[in-house]
Amino acid sequence: MGVEIERKFLLAGDGWRTLGVAVAMRQGYLSSDKARVVRVRIEGEQAYLTIKGQSVGATRAEWEYAIPLADAEQLLLLCEQPLVEKVRRRIALGPHVWEVDEFFGVNQGLVMAEIELASEQQAFDKPAWIGAEVTADPRYYNSALVKLPYTRW
Repeated sequence: MGVEIERKFLLAGDGWRTLGVAVAMRQGYLSSDKARVVRVRIEGEQAYLTIKGQSVGATRAEWEYAIPLADAEQLLLLCEQPLVEKVRRRIALGPHVWEVDEFFGVNQGLVMAEIELASEQQAFDKPAWIGAEVTADPRYYNSALVKLPYTRW
């Protein structure tokens, strides 16, 4: 079993826009129950099935498997609607990689950054473009954005 320790932040500037490489993503949820999230994601030409357990603080169990792209396309048709559409930039800064997600479709206007850590207490430097932390706010979970999209807040 894998463990994901992730903190989420809103952005406080556009300094990230020229950094990293952008890749388009579409993802859907076969289950968005807070106790068990099952996600299908197409990232560029790669596809993944991900299962996540319930969050405890910034930590939760996670399993991720590569799946055939054609299977992912079919599975997205079975997912809760709407799908989550975004462009992700992975930005390496020091020993960490920030993932900045700019959302589109029904979540247009939302931009968040995430950082994965080895422990919840691990120290890290925040770039100037990082704003308020939203790790504890469940509205910002991608699975929650299916049920209540950002444009309806």
